[in-house]
Amino acid sequence: METANRHEIAKALDELATICDTGFAFALHIRFTRPNILYRTYPQAWIDRYSEKGMMIEDPVVLWGLRERGIVRWADLDDPNGILAEAAQYGLKNGLTCSVGPNSSRSISGFTRSSAPFTETEAQYLLGVTQHLHDLTENLSAL
Repeated sequence: METANRHEIAKALDELATICDTGFAFALHIRFTRPNILYRTYPQAWIDRYSEKGMMIEDPVVLWGLRERGIVRWADLDDPNGILAEAAQYGLKNGLTCSVGPNSSRSISGFTRSSAPFTETEAQYLLGVTQHLHDLTENLSAL
């Protein structure tokens, strides 16, 4: 991958850190249920808990992202297993997820912050960033 693309990706991720003070995640180019690239800035304690408990299988964010494209606020998702409620205990609140790409190469992102929920303008911006990173990493196997 070109150095220019790597710099563009790094710049986008740096900008997100200012908007998403409690973290964000990208699962880019999910093929056969596994992303080619996984990038997370959520608290390590949450990442460890999520992984240890195998929460991905029942995560309403992941399930929505695999079935739908567009934007969803975490508050609008059913959370029958309490995964989003537990994430909130680790500071992951005001969540928003974007999903782009075809079923054969889907990319899903999640964004959180401690202040108010994302505005519609911010949500559209985050969808655009997700699409942009999806496009930039189409032929990349690792960030």
